[in-house]
Amino acid sequence: MNSGNDSKKPNPHALLSPPQNAAPKKSIQYKLVLLGESAVGKSSLALRFVKNQFVEYQESTIGAAFLSKTIEIPNYSVKFEIWDTAGQERYHSLAPMYYRGAAAAVVVYDVTDQKSFEKAKSWIAELRKQTTNGNPNILIALVGNKVDLAQTGRVVETEVATKYAADEKLLFFEASAKVNHNVEAIFKMVAEKLPKTTPKSTLDADTHSRIVDLSPSPMRQKCC
Repeated sequence: MNSGNDSKKPNPHALLSPPQNAAPKKSIQYKLVLLGESAVGKSSLALRFVKNQFVEYQESTIGAAFLSKTIEIPNYSVKFEIWDTAGQERYHSLAPMYYRGAAAAVVVYDVTDQKSFEKAKSWIAELRKQTTNGNPNILIALVGNKVDLAQTGRVVETEVATKYAADEKLLFFEASAKVNHNVEAIFKMVAEKLPKTTPKSTLDADTHSRIVDLSPSPMRQKCC
């Protein structure tokens, strides 16, 4: 015999039904470039973000490597086309080819290496100068990587980097690709701060010709 309360029980199938009036998310893609001194962990940050992997001794990038990943933010599905550039000085002249037309740049330094912080400042100055006629509104995030080593090896103080980022109107994060600290947050914040327009795809024959696979390699030459 029914108690009379059965009519009040929720329909489990109804709970699984999607909202009838939910608007579909808009899809948008951005070109993003990673810049910084060699061995600061650019490739490790990219690999952690895209594949959730970390390689202790990452092979040095030659030219640039390309990866992509789509993330979800409120109202938008955002695809990043990520160019991870080589940090060695001999590849510096190639960098403009990769950051030209980028909507965002993530400039990385190592919190245990003062020289890498000064180099990051140099990259930011170059971006400001070179993108004036290309994308004067490029969004720049400054990232201090390797905070897992900060307790014993930090030389770039958080307060110093924070002040510099504020003066230059940059997004700022300290992160660790190794322990997966703040990596997702960097790209999510960039996605949220970028203007929601639909830029033209940034892939072309010239840049494709210099792509290097970022998958973990048995040849491990340099810690990142």
